[in-house]
Amino acid sequence: MKKLLLSLAATTALTAPAFAEMLELEKDELTFGFIKLTDMAPLAVAYEQGFFDDEGLFVTLEAQANWKVLLDGVIDGTLDGAHMLAGQPLAATIGFGTEAHIITPFSMDLNGNGITVSNEIWEQMKPNIPTMEDGRPQHPISASALAPVVEKYKSEGKPFNMGMVFPVSTHNYELRYWLAAGGLHPGYYSTDNITGQIGADVLLSVTPPPQMPATLEAGTIYGYCVGEPWNQQAVFKGIGVPVITDYELWKNNPEKVFGITAEFAEEYPNTTKAVVKALIRAAQWLDENDNANREEAVEILSRPDYVGADYEVIAASMTGTFEYEKGDKREVPDFNVFFRYNATYPYYSDAIWYLTQMRRWGQIAEAKSDEWYDEVAKSVYRPDIYLEAARLLVDEGLANEADFPWDSDGYKAPTPAADIIDGIPYDGKAPNAYLESLPIGLKGAQIVEGSEVKG
Repeated sequence: MKKLLLSLAATTALTAPAFAEMLELEKDELTFGFIKLTDMAPLAVAYEQGFFDDEGLFVTLEAQANWKVLLDGVIDGTLDGAHMLAGQPLAATIGFGTEAHIITPFSMDLNGNGITVSNEIWEQMKPNIPTMEDGRPQHPISASALAPVVEKYKSEGKPFNMGMVFPVSTHNYELRYWLAAGGLHPGYYSTDNITGQIGADVLLSVTPPPQMPATLEAGTIYGYCVGEPWNQQAVFKGIGVPVITDYELWKNNPEKVFGITAEFAEEYPNTTKAVVKALIRAAQWLDENDNANREEAVEILSRPDYVGADYEVIAASMTGTFEYEKGDKREVPDFNVFFRYNATYPYYSDAIWYLTQMRRWGQIAEAKSDEWYDEVAKSVYRPDIYLEAARLLVDEGLANEADFPWDSDGYKAPTPAADIIDGIPYDGKAPNAYLESLPIGLKGAQIVEGSEVKG
């Protein structure tokens, strides 16, 4: 009864009926996978607030060991869908790694990641970082402050190791972007060498998100890029310092997506729309009334079945603040965005940014035309499904007409230079011109052969 009352209360602001109008579902028992990160919140909220129930969906949520296991589960049908890295559906569809046609009808969030370094590295970086009048570090912090530290390690014959969560993760690309913007080379991939460490100043390797703090504490890596709560966990444990959030790196950047196979969407179109409806309602709930529900969301996420980190650790970033060093807590109201700024709409331009980063670092081995980028984006990102679900919610009084970009061509307006740490604007309609504008990375017809860039 309590859950029912909460569900009803969440919809009254929209003067909505108590329950959604049910579609004729082709499949009503579903299992969705997730990784223990705060940005899986739309799935947990849709379950706990009864939004899946309202659609006639009987959903089981299952934590997965890592991103590879999660992707394989969606491909083999063990999972009907999952909280995914945005790069996973794209990489699978173009055949980088496991090949399968995965689509996304729903983008799960904006922002939410950070880059953390060990206390030892932080102390070595601090002399290179400008300070404010009160003595605290000036943010955002450029990787140029890390460059002398990396050079020192290199001169001593020590490899400088950092962690990211998966080769096609936002975290890999964000860490690479930050390093390159500060003049450090994060390394290339090639068809013969998929370590991503060819020509690298900083050696990046995969560590599952929940293991990041322990790996840092053990000294295996000197820093990492990961989603919450694992940056804040380093602060609470006193083992590391987040140096930059992805909000500072690229304001309101896309993060996770909800992924399903193209076959699932074709075989179960009404079920797919019903799932998207429930997820949209969950995203609305997470952001409504200036994040008024975030404390309840944190309580949900802190449960062992979901993220399982301490309430205080999750709340440190989910409730509009972010703590860098212990005691240096700053207001970052948009650190986690789930619905504002059309966060849930699967924009083609978001897909294309990920594809440009795959090409930039050699995961896409050869040059592609602008038309190719557009075609791949449209085969994976499905705003048509999203808007059909949104229209049903509006018609039922469960969402507001003004909250959705009905007339969008699927492309965001170009991201201005001021919103990106290196001051280089991004236009999804001109991917090759964008690649040319980046000082470090593959351009034009360049390819990686052996340890060299040719062309």
